[in-house]
Amino acid sequence: MKNKIVFILFSMLFLMKSSAQCAMCRAVLETEEGQTAAEGINNGIMYLMAIPYILVAALGYFIYLRFYKLKK
Repeated sequence: MKNKIVFILFSMLFLMKSSAQCAMCRAVLETEEGQTAAEGINNGIMYLMAIPYILVAALGYFIYLRFYKLKK
């Protein structure tokens, strides 16, 4: 059951398409013809946003494991 929940959460994260640009950045970058700079900036914002969440989740997981093992 636990594996299914983890699989579903990771599937939702990878399949979700989001736009991380602010309104000003989006307005400026939409005027560009190729849209390559807009995609690059959007990917950079998503990368910078994801790293802290991954680190906090990993820390929480290790703390959970540590307390769970102490109870046994």
